[in-house]
Formats: sequence, structure tokens, C-alpha cells
Amino acid sequence: MTDSGRTSLSQREHEALETERGNLPARREDDMRRYLPGVEPERQLNDWGRSERIEGLMDRTLYDFYYRYWFRCEVDGIENIPATGGALLVSNHSGALPPDAAMIGKSIKEEHPHPRPLNITVEHFFKGYPGFSMLIPKIGCVAAHPANVHRLLYDEEQLVLVFPEGRKGTEKLYKDRYKLRRFGRGGFVEAAMRARAPIVPVCVVGAEEAQPIFAHIKPLQKLTGLIYAPLTPTFPHFGMAGMLTYLPAKFRIRFLEPIHFDDEGMHEDRALVQSVAHEVRARIQENLFEMVRERKSVWFG
Repeated sequence: MTDSGRTSLSQREHEALETERGNLPARREDDMRRYLPGVEPERQLNDWGRSERIEGLMDRTLYDFYYRYWFRCEVDGIENIPATGGALLVSNHSGALPPDAAMIGKSIKEEHPHPRPLNITVEHFFKGYPGFSMLIPKIGCVAAHPANVHRLLYDEEQLVLVFPEGRKGTEKLYKDRYKLRRFGRGGFVEAAMRARAPIVPVCVVGAEEAQPIFAHIKPLQKLTGLIYAPLTPTFPHFGMAGMLTYLPAKFRIRFLEPIHFDDEGMHEDRALVQSVAHEVRARIQENLFEMVRERKSVWFG
């Protein structure tokens, strides 16, 4: 009898629940946004976690100031950035906390006749810094993984920025400024070939002087757990705020002619991949030396 009572009660509850559901108004498709998880109910996040609101705030408050008034960026060859389709931008990398990626993205937004968002690849070690790791996806950064790069280039036909020097570029001392480090194993070339997207080499002059590194402080690195503890004009004596302080060096950004890959299966030729990687590095290095040689002043150009 007890079992029967429980069964009958369960059935009555089920029927009541179905009746209640039937009386609810049908949800319209445009009402589903408020049921989505996340801190932004307007759902201004894309699949990569990029936030239009936060990126717009950063652009108005920081990027615009640095681009126009602090670094006074001059841009050459912006026409080499394709107006449509995927393209892989390959740039030199420098500075303790490099400002080059933000300035490259800002230059495309300001100078290109058809502005496009730029996706910036970053290394996985940024996940070890909780606050920073939450911010970087919102401003257009994605983990530097071949699958991510291929999806952005081939499936979504987006612009992607890579720094083949990686940490080796940002750890570079001032005495070695504008001398490119190795470009790894050419993974960026293979990604472009696989997606049949052009490579656009990019040269940035000014970042080496904006936040120069004079030495590395090994004891401080071990004590703080930082990736590296550089000695700069403002760090460590001004604390962590010193890592966000830049000298007003004048920036020059040059976009070189793209390298196209039209044949399918080119990425399987390892010798060709390495050859193209060396060619991209050589072109960037040659133009960096030329740009440094032509400038009259670090601060005024």
C-alpha cells in the first residue's frame, strides 16, 4: 500500500507539473539571451571570449592614447593587409611587457580602408596568472595552438598575429635590440600553408626603446614566481606599476608584401616550410635594420 501510495503521488505531481508547464507562455528566440551564462547579459562575447565592451573600453582609454600621443605611430604598407579572407601577420617582438601587438591591431583599425579585428596568439604560460588570464581573451588574444590558428585562418577567414620569437624576443637585452631570435620550427608557415592564407611580415621599431631590458634579476624571478624579472628604467623600483610604464619612443610599423600559398599540400614539404620561415625572418630583419638606420631620433623619429 505504501509503494502504491508513493507511485500514485508521483504520478499526480508529474501531471501537475505538466499542467503548469503547459500554462507557461512559449519562449521566443530573442528572449533566450538572458538564460545564457556569463557576466555580460548582452552577450557581446564571441566564441573565443572576445568582449566588444571591454575591448572598446581599452581602445578608448589606453590604445588610443598610446597610439596617437605617446608612441605617435607611423604606419607604412597598410595596403598589404587584405581587406577580406584569412591572413597570418608575422612580427618581431620586444619589450618587457610588449606593446607591439596592441599597436599593430590599432594601426589596422585606424589606417586600413576596411578595418578588421586582429586575433593575437599568446603563449600558454599566461594561464598561470589568474587576473591577466581572464583579461587577455576579452581583448582578442587566443592560445597559440595550431588548431586555433587554422580555425581562425581557414574557417573564419580572420586576421591572426603571431610572434615566432616568443619569449626569446621579450627577454632580449637592450644591447641585442633589433636582432631577431630564431623563428622556431616554422610552425606558423605550416599553419598558413595548410589554410592557404597569405603571410604578411610586420616590422615594429620603437618597442625596444619603449621598455628596454638591461639585465635579468634571477633572485627576484624565483622569489616572485614571474616568468622573468627584468631590470628596466621603471622596474623593479616602481613595483608592478613599473611593468606598465613605457618610455615615449616613436613607433614605426611597416607591413611588407604578402607571401601567398596557392598549392594544396605545400605544408607537407618540411624543407619548403623551413625555407619560407627563413625567408620571412630575413625580410623582417633586413627591414628592421633599414628602419633603424633611417630614423634620426629614437624619440622624435
